[in-house]
Amino acid sequence: MFRYLLKRLGMSLLVALLAMLFLASLVHIIPGDPVKTILGPRASETLSARVRVEMGLDEPIAVQMFNFVVGAVRGDLGRDFVSNLPVTRLVGQALPHTIILAVFSLGLATLLGVPLGVYSATRPNTWADRLTGLLAVSCITLPSYVAGLFLLLIFAVQLNLFPAIGVGELTDPADYARHLILPATALAITWIGYLARLVRASVLEVLNANYIRTAFAFGLRERTIFYKYALKNALIPTIAVLGVGMGNLLGGAIFIEVIFTRPGLGRLIFEAIGDRNYPIVRGGILVAALLFVLANLLADISYHYLDPRIQMEEARS
Repeated sequence: MFRYLLKRLGMSLLVALLAMLFLASLVHIIPGDPVKTILGPRASETLSARVRVEMGLDEPIAVQMFNFVVGAVRGDLGRDFVSNLPVTRLVGQALPHTIILAVFSLGLATLLGVPLGVYSATRPNTWADRLTGLLAVSCITLPSYVAGLFLLLIFAVQLNLFPAIGVGELTDPADYARHLILPATALAITWIGYLARLVRASVLEVLNANYIRTAFAFGLRERTIFYKYALKNALIPTIAVLGVGMGNLLGGAIFIEVIFTRPGLGRLIFEAIGDRNYPIVRGGILVAALLFVLANLLADISYHYLDPRIQMEEARS
């Protein structure tokens, strides 16, 4: 277990370092002069040179990349050109709203998708299975931003049941939850269908395993076999997928936060891209990438811990 943990931690650190190096070179990859883009074509050469020094663009590319990586490790992601505030502070103010949205969406997808998949697997090739399969595929093919627009028009504009924009106050949990329901539902819809199909396939595969047939041959109750043995093992692959799901939800949160005007990390990056505010773009994307790496690391460790077959293979090797 320790060897596996050390290996996965090393791979995660390598991915994080590569992400830092890529983001450090982002200014030079995108066409155009970032200083001219920020100041405009009529800016004087003196002002352009001063801003170039403040951005650190007067140094060699290798030095710029090294300084960005060292600063990111220390928690310094630069300063915002508009407000001159530290990027770390701006990202820290927006990040909690995005994390809450992603976690709530993933929980909602798990709460609805897993039972839907189990229900479909226990009734294979019936009308109920076909109906739940159609519902799941429809959810998978529905983009989150399209679902967000429909939910906004129906439940916020037409029925006036939920707030249309904003996040409410964290000090008022009930008000915050009301602002969270529509965007979290829109973000979770795709993963509800995906988890339903994944759980259905996993349950059917486990039910056809030899040890399940042996349990039936010994006369154990069907309910005991299903919930004590089959379902537990069938949900193991789902654990590994949840880490990827968290990363995808963080990425999809950009569109949802723009649609519902939520002051989260996604909206912060979106507005910074429009303003060509490179420090915020680099800092925001780096934090999102690190969260994605962390979620996958935790999912891999959980999968390794829950699946005894991996531990047996390691013991043999």
